[in-house]
Amino acid sequence: MKKVILAVLVIAIGLFFALPNLSWAQEDVYKAKCAACHGADGKGSAAGLKMGALPFSSPAVQKMSDAELVDFIENGGPQKKAMHAFANKGVSAGDAAKLATYVKTLK
Repeated sequence: MKKVILAVLVIAIGLFFALPNLSWAQEDVYKAKCAACHGADGKGSAAGLKMGALPFSSPAVQKMSDAELVDFIENGGPQKKAMHAFANKGVSAGDAAKLATYVKTLK
């Protein structure tokens, strides 16, 4: 019985650390915080394109480093546009890093 409890505990701890790093977890954050302007597929919504959001498949976005993408997510990029800075809108540094990785998959 002790071995079963220990096994369940080990599995629970493993899931606790693994689940936030899964792609669907990143996708959930993306859908909640980004998709309205960038579109579910990363190609940009009508409103987002009108505001200047680049499709994630564009060479400009695809050649950006993860650090540059994180800066855009957290601080609004080089323009430091407050409406685009999500660090003060509930996106943690960890989520910003995950989103930067996720953005590169939307080609």
